[in-house]
Amino acid sequence: MFRFFRKHRWILILAMVVTAITFVTFMGSGPGRNRNGGGESDFGTIYGHKITAQEYLAARNDYNLFYWFRNNSWPENVSDKDAREQIYLRLMLPQKARDLGIHVSDESAAATAAALLRQLDRNGRHVTLDAFNQAILKSRNLTVEDFERFARNDMTIEQLIQTLGSSGELVTPQDAAEFYTRQHQEVSAQAVFFSATNYFSQVTVNSNILAQFYTNELAYYRVPDRVQVNYVAFEISNYLASAEQKLGTTNLTQIVEANFNKYGMDAAPGATNVVEAKAIIRKNVLQQEAAVEAMRDANDFATAVINQTPVQSANLIALAKQKNLPVHLTSPFSEQYGPEEFLASEKFITSAFALTQDDPVAGPIQGAEAFYVIALDKKLPSEIPSLDSIHDRVVNDYKTMISIQMAQRSGTNFVHTLTNQMAAGKSFAVAAVAAGFHSEILSPFSPATADLPELRNHAEINQVKQIAFSMPVGQPSPFIETQDGGFVLFVDKKLPVDRTEMNSQLPQYTEQLRRQRASEMFDIWWHQEFGHWVETQAPKALRDELMGNSK
Repeated sequence: MFRFFRKHRWILILAMVVTAITFVTFMGSGPGRNRNGGGESDFGTIYGHKITAQEYLAARNDYNLFYWFRNNSWPENVSDKDAREQIYLRLMLPQKARDLGIHVSDESAAATAAALLRQLDRNGRHVTLDAFNQAILKSRNLTVEDFERFARNDMTIEQLIQTLGSSGELVTPQDAAEFYTRQHQEVSAQAVFFSATNYFSQVTVNSNILAQFYTNELAYYRVPDRVQVNYVAFEISNYLASAEQKLGTTNLTQIVEANFNKYGMDAAPGATNVVEAKAIIRKNVLQQEAAVEAMRDANDFATAVINQTPVQSANLIALAKQKNLPVHLTSPFSEQYGPEEFLASEKFITSAFALTQDDPVAGPIQGAEAFYVIALDKKLPSEIPSLDSIHDRVVNDYKTMISIQMAQRSGTNFVHTLTNQMAAGKSFAVAAVAAGFHSEILSPFSPATADLPELRNHAEINQVKQIAFSMPVGQPSPFIETQDGGFVLFVDKKLPVDRTEMNSQLPQYTEQLRRQRASEMFDIWWHQEFGHWVETQAPKALRDELMGNSK
C-alpha cells in the first residue's frame, strides 16, 4: 500500500488534506481535548446559551493564539485543567459582552489585528498577514479567519474589562499625583561592581581539577540527538514574476478591486490609506499565486525523487543536479533549535527527525518563504564529547566559574571593610578607593527607569532598583550576587520630582492608572463569576476536574 502511495503522491496529499480538515473540524489540536474515549458531547451552558462543539473549538483556537502572542510558543506544556479554564473563559467573556450590548466595529477589529502583527516586526521589517499565515497559523492548522476572530474577541474582552471595571477607575488627581511621585522620584546612587572578567586572568588551571570539573558537568556537555539533511528550496519569491505574468495586469487589478470591495481596509491590516491597502492586497495575491506554483514544482520534484527505486537520499542530489537545482546541506541540528541556516518551521524539524534509511525523503514542506524537499544525510545520536575534543571550551567554563567565585568573595570581603571605613567617617567612594576598588556614579533613576547604561553587563536593572528602593538612604547595601559576580550599592539621596514634567504627564498617567485599576476590579469579577459558573452550570466532569474532585 505504501508503494502505491509513493507512486501516486497526489492521492496521498489529497488524503492528508481531507484527513487534516476532518481532524481539525471534529477534534482539533493542542490542549483542551477531551481524553474520554467517546469524545465530548456536553460542553455546558453559559448565561443560558448551550455551547456547541464548534464554539468550543473556536474558543480553544482563540486561547492557542492568545498564548502564542504572549509567549511566542504554543501551550504544549499547559495542563489540561489550566487550558480548559482558559478556554471556557474565552467562551464566557465574549458572551457576557454580547449580553451587555458591547459590539466591536470592523474597523476596531482590523486595527487590533494590525497591532498584533506589528508586535512581530523584527529589525523594521513588517510581518504581513500572509507571512504570519504561512509560518505560524498553518503550522497549527489555524486559519486567517481564526486570527481575525481572535483579534475581534480580544478587543471585545478589552471593552468588557473597561465596562465591568469602571468602578476601579475612580482615581482622584491627588491619588494619581501620589502614585506618580512614588514611581518617578529618582535617587542618586553609586555602586562598586565585582565582575568575573577582572579575575579571569588570575585563574590557574590544573589538569586534575579540570578533569574533575568536566566529569561533574557531563550532563551539561552532552550533545543532543541531531540530524543533517540535504534540501532543495523552492523559494516563493522566485515565482512572483511568473505569477504576475500568469494573472495578467487586468485580471490582477480586478482581483485586487474585488478583494478591497468585499473586505475594505480589513483585507490589509496595517495599511493607512486606500492606495497602501490595495498595494498590500496585490502583493498578497501575487504571493499566494506564487506559492501555488512553488508548491506544484516542489511536489513534482518530490514525487520524481520518491518514484525512483530504490528510494534513497542520493536520488534527491542526482535529480536536483539533473534539473540544475541547487542542493544545500544543513549543519547538524537538534530538535530544540532547528537548522542554523534559516528559520525552519516546526513541520520541517519534525519531518527531518522522522526520516529513516527506509524512508529518507520528505516534502514538500511549507515554510514562511519556500517549500522544501529534504533527504536524510545522517543522524547523529546523543553523545558526550571527550575532554580533549572540547578542551578549550571546558577550560573557559572552568575559569569563568572560578572567576565568579573570586569576584563574589572579593565583594563579600569589601562589605566588611566598608562598614568599618564608613563608621570612621569616610564616604562610600573614599572607602571603596581605600579598599582598592572604584565606585561608579550611576545616572539618577526611579522605579520607572527602564535602563541604566552604567550597569552594562554587570547587573539587571530590576535587581538594582529593588535594592535601591528597599534600603535606607545613606546606608550601603549588602553584597548582591549576580551572574557576572555582584555589586554593592549606595544611595546618596532622593532627588525632588520635576513638577513641571509631572504636571504635563499627569493626565496621561492618571488615565493609565485608571485602566490598571479597572483591570484589577475586572480580575476580581471574573474569578467570582467563573467560580459561580463552575459550581452551577459547568458539566459535572469539568466541574470535578476544575474543582479538583476528579478521581
